[in-house]
Amino acid sequence: MTDNSSSTVTERSGSIVKRYQRYLRLERNVSPHTIEAYLLDLDKLLRFLQSEGSDVLECDLPLLTRFSSSLHEIGIHPRSQCRILSGVRSFFRYLQLDGYREDDPSELLESPQIGEHLPEVLSTAEVDCLEASIDLSKKEGQRNKAIIEVLFSCGLRVSELVNLRLSYLYIEEQFLRVKGKGSKERLVPLSPKAIHELQLWFFDRNMLSIKPGEEDYVFLNRNGRHLTRVMILIMIKRQAELAGIKKVISPHTLRHSFATALLEGGADLRAIQAMMGHESIGTTEIYMHLDTTTLRQEILEHHPRNKKYSANNL
Repeated sequence: MTDNSSSTVTERSGSIVKRYQRYLRLERNVSPHTIEAYLLDLDKLLRFLQSEGSDVLECDLPLLTRFSSSLHEIGIHPRSQCRILSGVRSFFRYLQLDGYREDDPSELLESPQIGEHLPEVLSTAEVDCLEASIDLSKKEGQRNKAIIEVLFSCGLRVSELVNLRLSYLYIEEQFLRVKGKGSKERLVPLSPKAIHELQLWFFDRNMLSIKPGEEDYVFLNRNGRHLTRVMILIMIKRQAELAGIKKVISPHTLRHSFATALLEGGADLRAIQAMMGHESIGTTEIYMHLDTTTLRQEILEHHPRNKKYSANNL
């Protein structure tokens, strides 16, 4: 490649990257910190392609595979390799989406095996034990039971749970709306068991003196204010101790348990990805082609709560 053509390719790549950066910020609402990390990882690919006399519009799968191998050769940790390659896939999806390329050469790009340390999970029986250990005679008892059930039945992040609003609940339709990372919204089916526990909590909630501005939050403390992540963490750890559960658990454990229960029940990985709000299927694969009309049915058929707790109990 001549100096002039090399300069032209560099300018072209730089222009595309700037558009990609704008796309991440404006269309996907990615945080500045995450965008910076994406671009740093992408720069590794651009430098590699330049050394190979290619660019992002010309490279193919074999070239990307060599790039992946180069990450290993220079001693980058497998987990970091996976993160870099995830960013590469995101970039090539953008190139295809925006019409720069007709194909996506990263689609079949494999990530390295990293001997993944699977997160701690609870079985359905252990979740039942956790809920059974709650003292329902206490004012916060039913609230805590509803919290545990919603975390397990819906796979919410704890931040999503504490910010859950009454206006996000569609009880008759058996859905709730979740605002996840980057303010991205998704719909998650509500199991009959979760609806049942929520309705019982609403009886207690109606007895509270709710502070102004807190009226729309689903879960409140006894002073009528919405809960914090730390409050949920302390409650679940304390409840696990009372239930005799020896595993080290947190609110996130119930989210992992949700995904694992679905996978073991035979749910499609894409359905689990959608329910978890994972941007990349690679994130969901730690637990191992749906359209919106089959998504709810997939979840309701495979989650154990929906098998064990019929709608007749509402």
